[in-house]
Amino acid sequence: MNLITIPLGEFQVSTDAEAVLATDSLGSCIAVTIYDPVAHVGGLLHAQLPEFCQGPACMHHLFADTGVSKLLEETYRRGAKKDRLIVTIAGGGQPAQETSPNWGKKNYLAVRKSLWKLGVMLESEAVGGRAPRSVRLEVATGKCWLPELDND
Repeated sequence: MNLITIPLGEFQVSTDAEAVLATDSLGSCIAVTIYDPVAHVGGLLHAQLPEFCQGPACMHHLFADTGVSKLLEETYRRGAKKDRLIVTIAGGGQPAQETSPNWGKKNYLAVRKSLWKLGVMLESEAVGGRAPRSVRLEVATGKCWLPELDND
């Protein structure tokens, strides 16, 4: 097994059958996993904010709206087809220590809107709540784990 941890604001796409794509500690952030079972292409995005900002410091994949399109572009480039994609999302919570506006809900809505605009169907989700989540995507099989992290 080749564990590839995706940091905040990044994404990774792989065709390596030994790879497991992972991200941890999703609070208000959103993880999007994409898998094509025919091409055996998997991808994972860890988006922090809902909408792209202008400026040289802004990375496109840090944001839910532009990150989703970049993730899809890369999976298509590696042989994935839109009609075969299995897409899951996780995170989008409201952590107990977060007192600002509900960024989790904003991230969730931005991802859903982006997927809808791009004509991609969502298969499952584990969003909301206060518990942080971690996500794992096994590239060989497309198996996706969405466990909640221990709050203790």
